Parts: sequence; C-alpha cells; structure tokens
Amino acid sequence: MKSNNVRLNGFLAALALITLLVSTSCNKAEKDEKKVAALAAKAEAEKVVYAVTTVSATRGELNDYLEFGGDVAAKSNLDIVPDTAGKIAQVLVSVGETVKKDQVVAYIDPSRPGMNYENSPVKAPIAGTITAVNVVAGSMVSQQISIGKVSKMETLEITMHVPERFISKIADGQQAYLRFDAYPGEVFLARITEISPVLDPVSRTMGVKLSFIDKDPRIKSGMFARVKLITDTRSQTVKIPDPAIIRRFGDVFVFVIEPVEKKTVRRQLVTVGISVDEKAEILFGLSATDEVVVRGQTLLEDGANVNIVSKMQPLPEKESAR
Repeated sequence: MKSNNVRLNGFLAALALITLLVSTSCNKAEKDEKKVAALAAKAEAEKVVYAVTTVSATRGELNDYLEFGGDVAAKSNLDIVPDTAGKIAQVLVSVGETVKKDQVVAYIDPSRPGMNYENSPVKAPIAGTITAVNVVAGSMVSQQISIGKVSKMETLEITMHVPERFISKIADGQQAYLRFDAYPGEVFLARITEISPVLDPVSRTMGVKLSFIDKDPRIKSGMFARVKLITDTRSQTVKIPDPAIIRRFGDVFVFVIEPVEKKTVRRQLVTVGISVDEKAEILFGLSATDEVVVRGQTLLEDGANVNIVSKMQPLPEKESAR
C-alpha cells in the first residue's frame, strides 16, 4: 500500500513538472511572437514615405488691403448760374468746349411784357471744360437754375464711401491701385488726399477722396474705378503660402524639411501675423531659408519620411499691384 502511494506521488509530481514546462514554453513563445510583431510593425512604419510638395519661405513685402468702388469726378466742378431771370436768348458753348474764366457762355433776355431790356450775359465762373449744357434758346431760367457745368478736367479725383466697420483702417496718404473696365489689365496709382470728418447718418459711410499720382488723359470724369486700397504694409517679413500652415488641437505649426538629408520633416510651431490672398506672415518660428511642406502634410508627424515630388515657386519678394 505504501509503495503504491509513493508511485502515485511521483507520477503527480512528474505531471506537474511537465505542465509547468509546457506552460513556460508557451508563454515564452507568445512573448517572442509579440516582440517579433512589434518589431515588424516598427520596421513597416519606418518604410512609409509620404509624397509631398514643398516651397521655400521668402523674406519680403506683404500688403494688406481693402477693396471698394469709386467714381471719377473733377475736383473743380461748378454750376453756371445766371445773375438774372429770363429767357435764354443764345447759347454760345457746347459740351466739351474749353472756356476761360468770365467768358460769356450764354445771353439771357430779361424783358417783361411792356418792358424791353438788353440781353444779360452769363459768364463761366472758372476756366475749364464745359461738361454739361442744360438749356436751349427759349428756355426760361432763374437765378436758382443751373444752365450748365464747367469743370477742371486736368485735376480728376476718385470719390468713394467707406463703410463704418472699415474706417479705423483708413488714413491720409494711403496708396491705392485703380482698375477700369475700359482698360482691362492696366493699373493706375492714386493716393488718399481727403477724409470726411463725419459719417453719413443714413448710409453709415465715410466719404473719402483720392487723387491720381500720375495724370492720364484716358481717364474721364464719370468713370467707375475698382479701388484696391493698401491699409498695411509689412516689409522684410518672412512669408509662406497659407495652405502650408496646420492648425491642430490649438497648435499652429508647419512641417520643415530637414536641410541635411532632405528626407525627413520637423514639426515646427509658428506665430502667424496677417494673412492676405493665401499668403501668411510668419512672425516667429521660421527663417527665410527654411523649406516647408505645402501639400501632402495631412498625415505627417514629427520625423516622418518624405519624398519631395515637386517644389512650388517661392512667393515674390515684392508685392504686385495686381
């Protein structure tokens, strides 16, 4: 009986030892398998290469602007008003004719029934060009009726009305680029010379006048101008295309190409200034020699491998009027 118990205990001990060995072997194999899988995944991740398009940051000028519509008018544009009431006896001028100051432009017959008087002359108040004639011979006029207009066409200006929300950005002397439908593709320069001290209480707009920097005989009074008013100019600032900037979880950053091997990227936090026409000013974080990813950066992370498939032309140093 005692011998049988000894043999049974020995069998159980051997079985336990075998079970332990098998369990240890399985656990080791499982750990080795996980380690191999992790190494394989890491190796696979390291093999991923992202195709990107890059652009070089540049240092130059960046202009912020506002766009308005304006009307061309003569600076001096006066009504021709008679000194007496009566009937127009004769009109001596026509539209487009040049006159001198105090030149007679019409005669008025002030006669009344039973009373005949000599014709009274109507004189031009200033020298200039006749831009309107409102009467014909036989018309009845009074001292409150304008018979025409005379303008100094050599001194034209642009008048525009700025909405209240923009008046804080308007200042005397600001430069503007003008375009006219009559001359597509051409740009004319002007500058603010007059700003109204009050706003129109009905339209809530402020009157602003601009003068041409260079005279051009092709510009006529009454033309409509498309005004691009430069409100802020940043000189010698670092700028890049706005699509290169990523905003994620409160961070603003770009991916910079590592300059040595050109095969990996660095996540670089930046501080952005003004943004104009998909061009962004970088206040801090970039230099003018950095090359940044502008396309293909959606899946990138810090240290990712990249393949530069194309390079965009860098932004010009000098802003264009167009």
